[in-house]
Amino acid sequence: MTAQVFEFRFESRFRWLLALIGVRPGTAWVRLDSGELLVRFGPWRLRTERQNVADVQRGGPYRWWRVIGPHLSGTDTGVTFGTTTAAGVCVRFVRPVPGLLPGGWPRHPGMTVTVADPADLARALAAPDGG
Repeated sequence: MTAQVFEFRFESRFRWLLALIGVRPGTAWVRLDSGELLVRFGPWRLRTERQNVADVQRGGPYRWWRVIGPHLSGTDTGVTFGTTTAAGVCVRFVRPVPGLLPGGWPRHPGMTVTVADPADLARALAAPDGG
């Protein structure tokens, strides 16, 4: 399978704030191929094997203070990489993965990403062959 790249959807009112922390259209994307899921969100990275994806759900709309920027959920230690309040994709992992802080801790049981085409990413992640 050829790698698929999903760009984040940037809500204009939050662009300047995200740019301050290094998150811009050129530094924020999700890449999926048959073997790996890789998220880049400015200086943050999350990487896991494709087979570590357990479940995928579309979500949104969100409250801006819960989704814009990188966030750690106080409820389940999931990670959010958010650029819009409109919609996103929640991905649950078989085994939790690092992504928000250096040193591999905490490990996240899931992540939410606010890509431009959530339906397309959800479809690709749900496909047995990764796309």
